[in-house]
Amino acid sequence: MIRSNRIRRATVKARRAQSAAQARIRRGPATLATHAIAAGLGVREARTVASSLRKAAAKLGVVGQTGVAYRKGQARTCVRWSRAQVAVIVTVYRPRKPAYRLAASRLALAA
Repeated sequence: MIRSNRIRRATVKARRAQSAAQARIRRGPATLATHAIAAGLGVREARTVASSLRKAAAKLGVVGQTGVAYRKGQARTCVRWSRAQVAVIVTVYRPRKPAYRLAASRLALAA
């Protein structure tokens, strides 16, 4: 595959994931990874940020809604958080990487 086409496709894929995540958040509570993707992070980075946000939520005692997520026909439990809850959790989250700092500020403003 031509390199420029690969880059374009990756860009379109990332935008599609971000807009889908933003739409999901507008409908109601979502997972922390979904919130991070909606803030502009890639899937891999979103997982990292979500893990750190889970630890911050445990420190604050903030509890999300338990739900079920499906992937490839398999059900698994997940915890979904509202935008307001994520904004509270982000107050404790102190990222070092510049991309994560930008995402944290976007998450705080999303509420």
